[in-house]
Amino acid sequence: MASKPKTDKEKLKQISVRGIAQVEDVTTIKKSFNRHLHYTLVKDRNVATQRDYYIALAHTVRDHLVSRWIRTQQYYYENDPKRVYYLSLEYYIGRTLSNTMVNLGIQSQCDEALYQLGLNIEELEEMEDDAGLGNGGLGRLAACFLDSMATLGLAAYGYGLRYDYGIFSQKIKDGHQHEEPDDWLRYGNPWEKARPEYMIPINFYGNTKHKDGKVAWVNTQVVFAMPYDSPTPGYKNNTVNSMRLWSAKSPNSFNLTFFNDGDYVEAVLDRNHAENISRVLYPNDNVVEGKELRLKQEYFMVAATLQDVVRRFKSSKFGCRDPVRTDFSAFPDKVALQLNDTHPALAIPELLRVFVDVENLEWGKYKNLCPRLDLVVRTWHTPITLLPKPDRSLHRLLPRHLEIIYEINSRHLIEVAKKYPEDPDRMRRMSIVEEEHGKKINMAFLSIVGAHVVNGVAEIHSNLLKSRVFKDFFEMMPEKFQNKTNGITPRRWLLLCNPGLTDVIAEVIGEDWTTDLSLLAELKKYANTTNFIQSVQRVKQENKMKLAQYLQKHHNITLNTASMFDIQVKRIHEYKRQLLNCLHMILLYNRIKRDPSASFVARTIMIGGKAAPGYYMAKQIIYLVNCIARVVNNDPIIGDKLKIVFLENYRVSLAEKVIPACDLSEQISLAGTEASGTGNMKFMLNGGLTIGTLDGANVEMRDEMGEENIFIFGMTVEEVEQRKHGYNPRDYYEKNSELKQAIDQIQGGFFCPNEPEAFKDIVNSLLYHDTYMLLADFESYVEAQERVSELFKDREAWAKKCIMNIASSGKFSSDRTITQYAREIWGVEPNTIKLPAPHETPQDK
Repeated sequence: MASKPKTDKEKLKQISVRGIAQVEDVTTIKKSFNRHLHYTLVKDRNVATQRDYYIALAHTVRDHLVSRWIRTQQYYYENDPKRVYYLSLEYYIGRTLSNTMVNLGIQSQCDEALYQLGLNIEELEEMEDDAGLGNGGLGRLAACFLDSMATLGLAAYGYGLRYDYGIFSQKIKDGHQHEEPDDWLRYGNPWEKARPEYMIPINFYGNTKHKDGKVAWVNTQVVFAMPYDSPTPGYKNNTVNSMRLWSAKSPNSFNLTFFNDGDYVEAVLDRNHAENISRVLYPNDNVVEGKELRLKQEYFMVAATLQDVVRRFKSSKFGCRDPVRTDFSAFPDKVALQLNDTHPALAIPELLRVFVDVENLEWGKYKNLCPRLDLVVRTWHTPITLLPKPDRSLHRLLPRHLEIIYEINSRHLIEVAKKYPEDPDRMRRMSIVEEEHGKKINMAFLSIVGAHVVNGVAEIHSNLLKSRVFKDFFEMMPEKFQNKTNGITPRRWLLLCNPGLTDVIAEVIGEDWTTDLSLLAELKKYANTTNFIQSVQRVKQENKMKLAQYLQKHHNITLNTASMFDIQVKRIHEYKRQLLNCLHMILLYNRIKRDPSASFVARTIMIGGKAAPGYYMAKQIIYLVNCIARVVNNDPIIGDKLKIVFLENYRVSLAEKVIPACDLSEQISLAGTEASGTGNMKFMLNGGLTIGTLDGANVEMRDEMGEENIFIFGMTVEEVEQRKHGYNPRDYYEKNSELKQAIDQIQGGFFCPNEPEAFKDIVNSLLYHDTYMLLADFESYVEAQERVSELFKDREAWAKKCIMNIASSGKFSSDRTITQYAREIWGVEPNTIKLPAPHETPQDK
């Protein structure tokens, strides 16, 4: 049956969807670009630099955001919805320009406008510094969540710290990691708007005074929190939410006494000391950090945020200056607060302090800490990871909060004693206040007691929280525990970073999957279609060539693009087991050396990631990778069969190039150690096959795609627990000749002849400690890698599995995660309402 002829309007809509720019839009953008070059930057084309052009383009794009941003906030005031506040000490945002153009749907117009002006949009995009305000997965997850909250039309706000220096810039010199400051604000940030009118005082130190049932926190030191707002646009729905980051400002510019005496250095010391709070991101997200500055950062962020939240709650429509809402019993109905892990857990006692000490609410009114009855508990929600939580000592810095936590703990332990009168030891195990080695606060326990819901971020992780990590709490309050598997935004991690694959998908199933990733399941129908298979193969090869060109240009590394791109990119940490990958590299090298004429599937193994500056073993792992690379890559017998590459300064913008080019994704952490992972989802969505353990979200990925489309190896969580008792890594070392040879080469200085004992600590760790049981999983890992190589020989069969991976990615959208949070925890409903565009009236919409 012949299809119905398209009308001119339908044809125009189709052209617009396919990204062909309209003439009038291009003309407008060119005018705006030139206006900003002249009037914002005070430059003309004769003297303007590439960075000037980038900033002019950024302002041009921001112009499209501003009206939408203002209208969104007006809409929230008019309708007074329940607002969601997401508190995170990390936001790994990456670059904003390209993401904003994609979400506004103006990428092709900007591209064409700049082309007509003789400029290359890709070169300008490269001028933008990554906003690296996070260490890794935790911060990147927060950025994905903000994108999804805006796309789903939720009245949501992200709160965090505006670090002067983000995650350090990693330089590799002689194989070693060196850290350099990430001065991402050096040239300013065109996306943010300072809001000095909302500057907030934050108190530290001092003491408390109790009188007539009231408590005063006195003799404090004050630091001001200065807010900077950045827009977070939803995808083509004209919703623009806000991310508010706080910067520390001294209450005094300088001490006049010192200044007048001529001691200029001392005059500004107090100011610098205060502003150090937001100076730098702590480059360590996994190891407990007990320094006072980190605690200051945590409290500074939550105190400023909660004052802002309460101010907004008390204000009427359109932000009337006279507060009209004073009934705080409605607070949980209008406010949902979420902590990104337990780092901001001080928000719980801080909110109580604001209610009791500032707003003069009676403890008695809200003293019942049972779920859904207590005012604070009903407001808070906390996802929790598996790694150790920092235990805090607060008595000096936050004396009032310590008193409040003692009060919370006292009431909590009364409930424990009531429920388990014959188990006194349970009170010790469940106490928020730990008495051993001095009193400290267990922030994870505080987060559980002070929230109405806590959740894991993958099914296996949630089960471990209930059965092991917080077993006592789950037994007492099972209704508090949920699972919400993490997700990623498909806008940045497919639409933006992999336009070739986006076009191939759109040609067969359309574009609705960009806001409903489950629609990718339709691709399963095309997994055996020759044309579609060839298109996917072509895009993958193009992406590999683009990455190879980038690495050649920036790092002088030549890659064999016909080889398998075997990639492991994540924070360098022992539990993520980059060392297992290293042992496999050495095994492959030795096999080629033994029989150079044997058939061998060529591989390019890439490892990328940063080691925390104080994490000695992680730095040693980086050095080992680079030493192995130096030997392998310069061995003429090896040639193009095996290449080892360490990806220097891995970050979001580099991930956007690496992930689409990946053939094999390494997700090889010890089962039971990774909470979820989101890198695994990004590779899956872009057609990279996974070799991994049954850890984190790998388990659910396998369930979605089928075991035949993923390479699973290693012990299960249960097997890990069984083997831990009496585990002797030397047994595996002695039994496996290839493993023994690899470790002996590391120990004997084969890869570092000038420093034969450089890796003695790594070897000692493997042979005598092996906390993460690499040697126990080694043989299974090698067998799985052999299956990988065998499949890669059949490129069509490999491509079919890639398609099945892409088609099975629907569950791992952050839109799905946020929808579940909204409905099942926050008590709000996502909506598909498209707000009027700046040029539309509500009647036109």
